[in-house]
Amino acid sequence: MMTRRRLETVMPWAVVVGLFVLWELVCVALAVPDFVLPRPSVVFVAVVDYAGPLWQHASHTLFTTLVGFALAVAAGVLLGLAVGSSTLVYHGLYPVLIGFNAIPKVAIVPVLVVWFGIGTVPAILTAFLISFFPIAVNVATGLATLEPELEDVLRSLGASKRDILIKVGLPRSLPYFFASLKVAVTLAFVGSVIAETVASNEGIGYLMLQASSRFQIPLVFAGLLVIAAMGVVLYFAFAAVERRTTGWATRRTEFAGGG
Repeated sequence: MMTRRRLETVMPWAVVVGLFVLWELVCVALAVPDFVLPRPSVVFVAVVDYAGPLWQHASHTLFTTLVGFALAVAAGVLLGLAVGSSTLVYHGLYPVLIGFNAIPKVAIVPVLVVWFGIGTVPAILTAFLISFFPIAVNVATGLATLEPELEDVLRSLGASKRDILIKVGLPRSLPYFFASLKVAVTLAFVGSVIAETVASNEGIGYLMLQASSRFQIPLVFAGLLVIAAMGVVLYFAFAAVERRTTGWATRRTEFAGGG
């Protein structure tokens, strides 16, 4: 009998394979043309045939995403610390953050092009702008969940506000921080690809735009597949770091009806 741990490992792969098989069967059964919705087998052939261009453009997208994401982590942590540790800063900045996050980032890309020109910089900045908000909010939330009673006890024991922040507040906010990283890194890919489709001559977004203009729809889906794969890899990389760093805060997920 398959153990639960082995089932948890196999299940994601089974779901992915099942979705690809279903996709293939639906396209074959309905005779969907490849220029409308290519079958997965056709998409995989396109991945192999265009492996060189895909690798070149994917490397550029990964670079801009990681740089923008790194900037978002730095800015998000600092802003989250400021907002979460001070009610005055919270009331002053939080409405501004909400309003800024409500602005569609695709509307900002043309402004970035005017300021910095077409190329890598707008993609990096778009990845940064779209991904720093969840980091800042989650870090601030983690700090804000510190119970007032615990703060009172620590102060009675002689702990300063700085001691409480560093020794208690920051460790308590780590689960929120890593949860935000897993969300933000996927959003960073979205930002990079948006900028590349609007104002770039390199990257997966640019490649997909050029392919769609030539009705090379299998190549477009190949680009989507590459982006999804990079996002999944980075997501699980941060999930692995989270398990090693904040295992004390992670609850095991049991199947319904499990023993």
